[in-house]
Amino acid sequence: MFPTSLKARVSLSLSAVLVTVMVLFVFLVAQQARSDQLNTLVAQMTQLSQVIARSTRYAMLLDEPDIVDKIIQDIGKQQGIQRVRVVRKSGVIAHSNHPEEIGQNIDKEAEHCSNCHEAEKVLSDIPNHKKWRIFETADGHQRLGTMEVIRNEKSCAAASCHNDPKAQPVLGVVDITYSMDAINQTMRSHMINMIVVSVGFVLLVALSVGWLLHRLIYVRLSDLEKGAKRLASGNFDHSIPVRGDDEFGSLARSTNTMMAALKASREEMEGWVEKLEEKVKERTAELRLAEAEVARGEKLASIGQLAACIAHELNNPLTGVLTFTTLLRKKMPAGSADADDLDLVIRETKRCASIIRRLLDFAREKTPEKALVDMNQLVQETVRFVERSAALQQVEIVTDLDPDLPRLSVDGDLMKQVFMNILVNAQQAIEGRGRVTVRSRLLPPRKLAGASEALPVVEIAIADTGCGIPTANLQRIFDPFFTSKEVGKGTGLGLSVSYGIVRSHGGEIEVESTVGEGSTFRICLPARLPVGESALHLSESIQ
Repeated sequence: MFPTSLKARVSLSLSAVLVTVMVLFVFLVAQQARSDQLNTLVAQMTQLSQVIARSTRYAMLLDEPDIVDKIIQDIGKQQGIQRVRVVRKSGVIAHSNHPEEIGQNIDKEAEHCSNCHEAEKVLSDIPNHKKWRIFETADGHQRLGTMEVIRNEKSCAAASCHNDPKAQPVLGVVDITYSMDAINQTMRSHMINMIVVSVGFVLLVALSVGWLLHRLIYVRLSDLEKGAKRLASGNFDHSIPVRGDDEFGSLARSTNTMMAALKASREEMEGWVEKLEEKVKERTAELRLAEAEVARGEKLASIGQLAACIAHELNNPLTGVLTFTTLLRKKMPAGSADADDLDLVIRETKRCASIIRRLLDFAREKTPEKALVDMNQLVQETVRFVERSAALQQVEIVTDLDPDLPRLSVDGDLMKQVFMNILVNAQQAIEGRGRVTVRSRLLPPRKLAGASEALPVVEIAIADTGCGIPTANLQRIFDPFFTSKEVGKGTGLGLSVSYGIVRSHGGEIEVESTVGEGSTFRICLPARLPVGESALHLSESIQ
């Protein structure tokens, strides 16, 4: 599969072009070198032929064939020379370094003779490039053959063996055959060296170009790609490195500017979205709270009417039962079984009467009788009332009260009832050894439910280390008659009554609970400054 990365594609493409160019270059250089060597060799062979013709001229004039043969034999022993022979015009081999072929006829139609005997042409009319030839022997070796004309000069014509130069201008030729094996071997060595050098050059250029591409282009493209991916994923915090003042650097700077603008726009949009969400949450919470308050008010009103009717219908019969049971008990001897049964009836009747009294208290909407009260003092009085029974159960009650807490305009008795209900519930939620912590503090101004303005808030927090409240029950703990206690240990009215008391004071009750770790009830009341008390004191208390 063809690589997809730009660096690999450019490197491979450049390498392919370089290989093609280098192959063509090596081929042309090799051809030129072979041509130069061949021309040099042809020139040398032509010179040698001329030397042979001149050196044998005098021996031929003296008609001394042995001297000519000696010269031919000595020249034939030179390295690379395969054959040296003198051929008469008639085609008969007169002299040769291979004695066995002397006297043989050469066919004029042979390839190496046909160039000189085409039609009626004579040897002197043949151009120089046709005086040499390259051919292969039967065993596959290349040979270079050259010939040089032996002309009939005036000095030759004086001999009895030659005619007049005009009648016979050519006496014969000197034919030399040279072995091309050394030249071919040299060319092969040069070719291998050039190929090795070319391959090294291509690799060096490819690596250099790859390194330059990686440093100048690929790294910067990689930076831009990573920046684009971060931009697509919404991450505007990491800018693209600017690695120069060229086009890539300008693009990186432009991209960073765009990312900064997008980041600012997104932050502005997120800010508007957060504000909108906060507004929606606030309005939704207020709407739900209002709906819950309306539903709770309707429920409490209905339950209050029902409770009042039930209490009224049951109170008179229970009073008669209690009265007559008490009279009968006085007539029974102490310690008898009947006396014990009547005591049980009296206790249960009193418990029923107590429940009916609570129902009546719940049904009646009592208007708080407010006065300036020290909340820390109310907390301490309530704690003293329950701490003895708590100590019997190995439950420690600890107070952490703010001494600078301002006085509040509340109904002290009703607030004691709220603290009492929550402390009793906390005590009953602890099995074995545990702790109940009561804290008071002044919080910065905030807008409580149903309030028209933000006011400083006094918080009374009661935390226990009990069993905790399941999440499913947190929304129901303030409903009338809802209880998770065992039968006979609670009526389910304590928290409901406490909620109504706190709401009648313009406050809130908040609950946090973790099953197995404990619960925390926070009673938040608005701290309105009474007449004569300075705002400076309240500010110092908050600080």
